[in-house]
Amino acid sequence: MFFSATTPPRMVTLVLLTALSVLSLNMFLPSLSNMAADFEIDYSLMTLSIAGYLGITAILMLVMGPLSDRFGRRPVLLVALIVFTLSSLVCALATDIWLFLIFRVCQGSIISGWALSLAVIRDTSPPQEAASKIGYVTMAMALAPMLGPMFGGLLDEFFGWRASFLAYTGFGVIALLLCWFDLGETNTARSETFAQQFRGYPDLIRSRRYWGYAVCQAFSTGSFYTFLAGAPLVAIALMGLTPAALGFYMGTITAGYMLGSFLSGRYARKYSLTTMMICGRIVANAGVLLALLLVFAGHLQVITLFGSLVFIGLGNGLTMPSCSAGLLSVRPTLAGSSAGMAGGLTIGGGAVLTSVTGALVTEETGAYGLLLMLLFCTVMSLLAAMTVRAIDMRESLADK
Repeated sequence: MFFSATTPPRMVTLVLLTALSVLSLNMFLPSLSNMAADFEIDYSLMTLSIAGYLGITAILMLVMGPLSDRFGRRPVLLVALIVFTLSSLVCALATDIWLFLIFRVCQGSIISGWALSLAVIRDTSPPQEAASKIGYVTMAMALAPMLGPMFGGLLDEFFGWRASFLAYTGFGVIALLLCWFDLGETNTARSETFAQQFRGYPDLIRSRRYWGYAVCQAFSTGSFYTFLAGAPLVAIALMGLTPAALGFYMGTITAGYMLGSFLSGRYARKYSLTTMMICGRIVANAGVLLALLLVFAGHLQVITLFGSLVFIGLGNGLTMPSCSAGLLSVRPTLAGSSAGMAGGLTIGGGAVLTSVTGALVTEETGAYGLLLMLLFCTVMSLLAAMTVRAIDMRESLADK
């Protein structure tokens, strides 16, 4: 019998799991135009590889969270990694667009690496310490979305788009082995039956604080999905960038995310969760408004669009660790389900925002359409963060 882990995982394991969850979304994006040409389909149909992926991951989040509360984090993650690895291999070999899209959707099982890694941290840490740890995890895993498009663009240029999906297959095998040997079970309060578990759901669902955190997370992450969906058309059609150059510039937005996550890791223990969230939302809004002003003034350049939008990454890095720790702490015994429901809202919202962005961002609307969609996301996330702050203040006054 092979050795398997029995102790909580090292931080590096959680970082790699979370990174692979993000990498599965964006590494192949610089290849979308070439993939559409290879399959002989319209670019709009090819974007289903993003929207369909996000849609199924929204559903999977709703399922995997409760499953991990009932059966444990470890078995759910291992099964998810097996599905991801096999699906990646089929995508690499597919010659029919519909076969590709079916197994591309199945790759969505890897999203459990993100949600359940957060649940593992919350299993072993109190709220503000969890926010600090999540900050450092997201700082390190920010390298994946920064380097992923660059790596994917280079793979496309030298070996073709299928090389990205062969790389996914290899990453899946490595992650599966790492989890088998390092990720022990951390859910020590598993429910004996689903009926027992579901009895705690009404309190969670009725919590306005929980939904404030969840909506803030959904629109903060939604700005990232919106950017991913709209930037390729703007950059290639209007700016004439190559796939490799696009991959490089798309990766720069996460440099801000890494800095914001580092600041969260450093200061989340000192300041309240809502303080960190609101600061992050203000920074993100400022970045989008700056980009809009520059574009309206006639300065549509690579540095204008991508440089200004680094502030979205910085704002998300400040916001997301505290937001995640907050929603997982509303009902700690349902951390997996909390992450699953919030993740479902985040990914489902991302699927909707991706589809809307694909429809609204055209060669005619260009950068204006993309930036206005981003502004909508950042404003909604700020309102949600302020709502949570108002609930905290009202309850604090009531306790005095």
